[in-house]
Amino acid sequence: MASPILPISAPPLVEPLQVAGGTGGGDFGQVFSSAIRSVEGAGQQAQASVDRFLTGDGEDLHTAALATTRAEMAFDMFLQTRNKAVSAYQEIMRMQL
Repeated sequence: MASPILPISAPPLVEPLQVAGGTGGGDFGQVFSSAIRSVEGAGQQAQASVDRFLTGDGEDLHTAALATTRAEMAFDMFLQTRNKAVSAYQEIMRMQL
């Protein structure tokens, strides 16, 4: 007997990055560290989801694919942000005083 088809639930949304107010010197480092932890967490969740799918622990294919895509997009966004920050830094270093 075939099992019933269950409805697809919406994936949980990623919390937006909280930026602390103020102009202290440590804010950029804190935001950068938080972004790295967020990207690493998404990658770990995707890996766990794929592992559960491959071992047959009840994980659906579409859930594993969504988790993998979410992790890939988080990494791509972080990479583009890093590229923009490096580009801005290089532009500032080329400025003459």
